[in-house]
Amino acid sequence: MAATLCTKIIPKQGWLPLTQIVRHGSKAVTRHKRPMHFLKQKLMAVTEYIPPKPAAAPGAYPSETIQVKEESGLALLKKKQLKEVFQTNKMIVVAQNSASSVEDMLLLKHRLYKHNISVKFFPNEVVRSFLSDSIYYNLTPLFIGPTVLLVSKEPKVKELLKTVRASQQITLLGGCVENSILSTQGLLNYSKLPSLTVVQGELVSGLTMLTSQTSALLQRHPTHLSALLTQYIKQQSGETEAASKSAESS
Repeated sequence: MAATLCTKIIPKQGWLPLTQIVRHGSKAVTRHKRPMHFLKQKLMAVTEYIPPKPAAAPGAYPSETIQVKEESGLALLKKKQLKEVFQTNKMIVVAQNSASSVEDMLLLKHRLYKHNISVKFFPNEVVRSFLSDSIYYNLTPLFIGPTVLLVSKEPKVKELLKTVRASQQITLLGGCVENSILSTQGLLNYSKLPSLTVVQGELVSGLTMLTSQTSALLQRHPTHLSALLTQYIKQQSGETEAASKSAESS
């Protein structure tokens, strides 16, 4: 009896547990969610509610105040002097000063003074501030780095070029001559123009030549007519004398 119970309780070698097949009654899911149409997606994106951002509490951010920088008294005085320079001089040339010594600058001033050309020094900030509200605004890009102004009451560009050519530290950048802004090449072309006296002489001689030619053309036909009439009178008088002589001889 005990042996039979042991044989029932102790499994045999190679014994497999009982397996039970469970069959579910639900079917496999073959349907999927249909994608939303593209136009509907766009409509949903456009009509999506966007909540407003909460306003910041007063005093959370510092107030933005525009700070206006006031010009000093020295800057205002320099600007006034610069305005007077532009009003009283017909030639204003901007030159770059390439670290010239005090002796070289004094020598250049002395050479330019012989032709009544002065050298003026103004800070670039003052010059740019003055040019921003003037008709000479296009000169503003020239004032970069150490610059000087070579001014004269008369447009003596030729004398200026001859004097500056001997100085290696001074380089011309451009300028304004008789309210006309010129480049370096423009200053060179201006220096090659004849003087005002020569141009006036050429104009007067041209006008005189035209008037003399007009007068000669107007007098040509009456003179020719008078010459023809004189010749005709001489011929008629000669024929009359010949006829009278022939009548007397007969």
